[in-house]
Amino acid sequence: MQSKSYQTMCSLTRYMDRYYLDALIGVIPGWGDAVALLSAVPFVYFSASIIRSLPLTLAILNNALRDVLLGMIPFFIGDIIDIFHRANTQNMAMIQGFVDGNETVIKEVNRRAWQSAIILVLLLLLIGVALWLLITFGSYLFSLVASLF
Repeated sequence: MQSKSYQTMCSLTRYMDRYYLDALIGVIPGWGDAVALLSAVPFVYFSASIIRSLPLTLAILNNALRDVLLGMIPFFIGDIIDIFHRANTQNMAMIQGFVDGNETVIKEVNRRAWQSAIILVLLLLLIGVALWLLITFGSYLFSLVASLF
């Protein structure tokens, strides 16, 4: 709990979820979701390097990618969802459960290990499709505006 990475995770959880910085940053198209994904790096590092739990790491990646996918929903709907889907808080609770030796959290994460791996692959595919759709829609809008002038 005294490590720099643990303190970083506590700070990220506070700012990104409790102060809704995740939703505010998400207003910036594309970049906001990238920053939200970068905020998961300390959680992944801590779970993979310090706790050394593959199921926990998969569950954290699952939460982070789900947060990015939900945040990519256009017209501020994703930003509103980001207010309620607190991925960093969920990740912190899982890590805290492992650090404290909470058997319920450990069993739940271990039970969902394969499910998290499958969902992780599906989320990566969905994020790719969402990016393709956003780029295609952006190109269409640009060509539409350019044809007006």
